[in-house]
Amino acid sequence: MDRPIGVTILTFVAVLLAFINGIAMLRFLGFLPFLGSLDIRTFNLWYALLYGLLAYIWAWVAQMLWQVDPQAWLFLAVISVFNLCLAFVVLVTGGSWYDVNLSVIVNALVLIYIMLPGVRGAFGRD
Repeated sequence: MDRPIGVTILTFVAVLLAFINGIAMLRFLGFLPFLGSLDIRTFNLWYALLYGLLAYIWAWVAQMLWQVDPQAWLFLAVISVFNLCLAFVVLVTGGSWYDVNLSVIVNALVLIYIMLPGVRGAFGRD
């Protein structure tokens, strides 16, 4: 199956997010210190479980994107719309555009890209 170059880029971004969440999980398990002004180790099982779950989800999404599975397309569509709705709620409840600008731009670009006819066709969503 032909994979569009943008889907390959989204796959690598999903792998990067899985890696970052895995590192955060190891930090909250106390294996890696927090860098910067606070060079400390901390343990929080709840945070470690949640970051581990996020790492697993992003690894699953990366695998599905690499295989050009329609479930990955649906996941990206739902998550992008959900993030845009959350950004709208932040704006309505008193937040500023500066708080959500990067989130809105990235999620809007992902949503626009996955809705293009070529990408929809690659995922079998004609």
